Amino acid sequence: MKKIFNSYILTALGLLLLGTGLYLIKKVDDPQGVMLALPYVFVGIGCGTFGQGMGNLISSKVLKGHPDIEKQMEIERKDERNIAISNRSKAKAYDLMIFVFGALMLSFALMDIGLVPILLLASAYLFVIGYGTYYRVKYDKEM
Repeated sequence: MKKIFNSYILTALGLLLLGTGLYLIKKVDDPQGVMLALPYVFVGIGCGTFGQGMGNLISSKVLKGHPDIEKQMEIERKDERNIAISNRSKAKAYDLMIFVFGALMLSFALMDIGLVPILLLASAYLFVIGYGTYYRVKYDKEM
């Protein structure tokens, strides 16, 4: 019951953010500073939140009368093989991301995009690398 309630809240929050973003896009005549991007951020986050909430609601409505299918889906979600496949694919994506972000930073620097975007990208890159290193050390100590 709590899961369905949370889905309704997510759906309503998504619609609210989407509506607010669309309202701001239409009504703000000369956006300055933060208002240049804020409406579009609201629209993006609103669409994602609405989609997540509606997906959960639709899935719970479809599975409501079929407990056997719900049980089978739960077994597949917790299956060790599926978890291993998911973790391996995430690791491959992380390895590729390292090279893609590096090449993107280099190309931005060579195109003379500007210091602020390059520093933002570099700080995000270093954050992800630090996060990966932290968990690598943590899991090495556990195992």
